[in-house]
Amino acid sequence: MSYRRHLGWAAAAMAATVLAGTAAIAKDVKPSHAWRIEISEGANSDGTIRFAVTPVGGEMTTVAVPIKNGRAENNVAKDVRDGFKSALPAEYKVEVDDGEDVLIKTKDPVPKFTVALVDSSVKSVRIDIGHD
Repeated sequence: MSYRRHLGWAAAAMAATVLAGTAAIAKDVKPSHAWRIEISEGANSDGTIRFAVTPVGGEMTTVAVPIKNGRAENNVAKDVRDGFKSALPAEYKVEVDDGEDVLIKTKDPVPKFTVALVDSSVKSVRIDIGHD
């Protein structure tokens, strides 16, 4: 097996493990109609922040947000907002609050959902997720 092929297989296996771990984490989190993602610090590298959104009884959606080096925390929050808006249906209301927080909300009859951080390759940006 070539070195490149081995790396591709290893990367796929690692991604599957991360996603399986995220699904397990999401099961332990109480679903809600409102979530807050707090962004702290600016980006000190290019990279991607990946989130998982899982509605009760539904399929998980992965939200991948590309971030450029040098983005301030308020701009990272705007990038996260834009990533969620493009990945989720219109029933999910996504907005920036206080400059560095992203709110994701739905109302009945849309099912409650969970939000989890899958991974991030962006240096320095800290992310805290909780019910709003």
